[in-house]
Amino acid sequence: MLVHVRHVSIEWGDCDPAGIVFYPRFFAYFDASTAALFAAASGMKKPELLEHYGVVGFPMVDTRARFLVPCAYGDEVMIESRVTRFGRTSFDVEHRLLKDHVLCVECTETRVWVARAAANVTAIKGVPIPEALMDCFGVDVPRALSRRR
Repeated sequence: MLVHVRHVSIEWGDCDPAGIVFYPRFFAYFDASTAALFAAASGMKKPELLEHYGVVGFPMVDTRARFLVPCAYGDEVMIESRVTRFGRTSFDVEHRLLKDHVLCVECTETRVWVARAAANVTAIKGVPIPEALMDCFGVDVPRALSRRR
C-alpha cells in the first residue's frame, strides 16, 4: 500500500495567540497531503490528474480528527497519508501527523470523485473512480466497488 510522506515546517501564521497551531490549519495540511498522495501515485500533479480523467476534483464530504499533542511555531512535522478504502465513487484517506516520531494528530477523510453534471454545468456529481487510478495505490487497498457512496 502506498504511504506518502510529506514534511511541513510550522510557520508563524499557522499559530493562534496561544502559540500553537490553529486547528483549521491542520485540515489545510491534510488537504495538501491528499493532493501530494495522488500526485505520488499517479505521477501527475492535481491539475494534470483532473484534466487527464475529465473530473473537477475530489472534495471532502466527511472528516474527523483527533488532536493528541500540540504543535507550535518552528516545529518540523511529518505527515503520512494513505488511501484506506476505495468505493465506487468515494474513497477514504488516513493522515498521521508526527513530531519527533510522536503521533500528534490523526485524521480520516472521505472524498468523492466528481465531474460536472451534464444537465447543469454548475452542478457536480460523483462518478466512478477509474480502475487504472486505483491500481496506482497498491493491490491491498480495500475496494468496495458495489457500495454506492
